[in-house]
Amino acid sequence: MTLDDLRNIDPNNISAWPLPLKIGGTVVVGILILAAGFWFIVRGELENLDVADKREDKLKETYKSKVALAVNLPAYKQQMQEMKQTFGSLLRQLPDTTEVPDLLIDITQAGLGQGLEFVLFKPQKEKPREFYAELPISIKVRGSYHELANFVSDVAALPRIVTFGNISITAGGKKGKNKSVGKLLMSAQAKTYRYLDDDEIAAIAKKKKKKKGKRRRRR
Repeated sequence: MTLDDLRNIDPNNISAWPLPLKIGGTVVVGILILAAGFWFIVRGELENLDVADKREDKLKETYKSKVALAVNLPAYKQQMQEMKQTFGSLLRQLPDTTEVPDLLIDITQAGLGQGLEFVLFKPQKEKPREFYAELPISIKVRGSYHELANFVSDVAALPRIVTFGNISITAGGKKGKNKSVGKLLMSAQAKTYRYLDDDEIAAIAKKKKKKKGKRRRRR
């Protein structure tokens, strides 16, 4: 097929085209059809298949985790029961409202029993939490090193929870006109706790809800 033959080809009369050109045109059209089919049909199906594969992997992981939970369910129930017992034991160590004054007396008696001099014993404002209230107590006591150590140990041995923080120990300072020889002054913040009853918990929740409402209105 010469160049003149190509120039004389009639695009409207395909049947008159030379055989090589017919074959080439058929191949080109076939390639275009395949490309269009891939672009408009196959590509979308491949994307759907990829999404389905990822979803299948996710479902398999979910299935495995649920199977593991089902297998270990008796152990989890046992752990939950033990946690409830531990929580109940700790909760019983929190005094209620009527027991707090007695606990404060126990703390002072623990110090006096060791021969300590109370310079300061000042309960602060109670701080409510989710289900319990925290009662900070500023304490300053004067005594020997062993007396102070025994006092902290005795307080820790009380049946109720009492913690010490911000402990500072300095020389005993003045006692009247004379210095306290061999005495130390311990400043600390003790914290004891009490559990809140249902009415108090409900009141705190209501107060928090009201605060959130005010913040939203301000925005």
